[in-house]
Amino acid sequence: MITDPVADYLTRIRNAAMARHRIVEIPASNLKKEITKILFEQGYILSYKFEEDDKQGIIKIALKYHPKTKNPAFKKLDRVSSPGLRKYAGATELPRVLNGLGVAVVSTSQGVMTDKQARMKNIGGEILCYVY
Repeated sequence: MITDPVADYLTRIRNAAMARHRIVEIPASNLKKEITKILFEQGYILSYKFEEDDKQGIIKIALKYHPKTKNPAFKKLDRVSSPGLRKYAGATELPRVLNGLGVAVVSTSQGVMTDKQARMKNIGGEILCYVY
């Protein structure tokens, strides 16, 4: 039983990138699907595919690497809020990751979005993770 599915999701991506895998398979949930869409829109992953099976489904993520250095497209995937200690921020207190070069994924009342989108809509929420 996994107590923190988002941390497990980020760890699977991190481990696959360190092992230079091209594709990683992760058990699906609606929250993980939304985070995957954000990672794709921001250019941290190459592509993704949602596959439905008899239980919960699978997310297949194709990882993105730099062509010359073969390093992953992201340097860090950090979990911020955890089940034991939730981190919330209002619209004015949302963090800027690496002075705007990175992305904070925020779960708001209007769905999962980046910190920039949440600032534009003037809403706060739970800070799930930092990606840079």
